[in-house]
Amino acid sequence: MDKQTLEVLCLKLPGATHDYKIEWNADRYQVGGKMFAMIGADSDGKPLISLKCDPVRAEELRDNYRGVVPGYYMNKTHWNSIYFDADIPDELWEKLIVHSYELVFQKLPVKVQKAIHSK
Repeated sequence: MDKQTLEVLCLKLPGATHDYKIEWNADRYQVGGKMFAMIGADSDGKPLISLKCDPVRAEELRDNYRGVVPGYYMNKTHWNSIYFDADIPDELWEKLIVHSYELVFQKLPVKVQKAIHSK
């Protein structure tokens, strides 16, 4: 997977925004001001994306796919980091991004959710 494709997948979601966090050297993707994805690198400079994930599903993904690890610099229970060269099917990338987005979106105040959906 490559950064440009992941960015397109993140930004096509309703209300998704992007910024760059200089201190983290990472691109952040947010909805309603809350982060659902981060593209950066590990301490060796190897590129990865970090996504929020249901804890049970997070464990299953880590067990089943090489390159899916506990969230790098994130809460390891609720976040996974996925290396760009992970052995996951192409269609799963988008499903995991949408899953992360939905987890974050569902926690937003109803007023914010409605504002996003009305755009």
